[in-house]
Amino acid sequence: MELLLNDTLGTITIEKTESISPKGVIILAHGAGAGMHHPFMVNLADEISTLGFHAVRFNFPYMETGRKSPGSPKKNIETWELVFNHIHRHHPDLPIFLSGKSYGGRMASHLLAETGFDFAKGIIYFGFPLHAPGRDSKDRADHLVQVGVPQLFLQGTKDKLANIDLIREVIADLKKAELVEIEDADHSFNVPKKLGISKNEMIHKLANLSSDFMKKVIQ
Repeated sequence: MELLLNDTLGTITIEKTESISPKGVIILAHGAGAGMHHPFMVNLADEISTLGFHAVRFNFPYMETGRKSPGSPKKNIETWELVFNHIHRHHPDLPIFLSGKSYGGRMASHLLAETGFDFAKGIIYFGFPLHAPGRDSKDRADHLVQVGVPQLFLQGTKDKLANIDLIREVIADLKKAELVEIEDADHSFNVPKKLGISKNEMIHKLANLSSDFMKKVIQ
């Protein structure tokens, strides 16, 4: 379906994969280089919906219009806010979790750090992009101390956009944060073939880790 954000941001695509008996809703934002229809996003939404959560995907405006660059973070953070409010209006009685692959999760974290939505229950990062490849730094995580809800970091130990030692340091400074390390996984959660873990099996693992986290938060 299409969702009109406002006259400035325009209309974006938004889709919901429904659960038969939903315990909550998770909103999944895509990474910087691939939209909501990427197989990772679609398969993750499908898998999570089988575990008791409606899964909502959407495109940022730049992706919707075919641009390659995310552009201003401000517009994408504003998009997150409008999508979140839209979902909350349609599911006022269900707990809502924010999440995202890489860039999408980082934009969600900025929204929570800036606004602190009372009705947001938690946030899940499918590979938090801590720094550019080969430029190790924790600067992109400075705002995370302002995020007041529980945070789950699902991180590959071979992620070139997040030195795992630095991620561990970041987590140590946060009060409501949990880190799950995916051994030998890169930023796309690919692992060496010798490990014998298929992409579908990885998606299943990520979905179950997410579901367990959300159920723990809302119990």
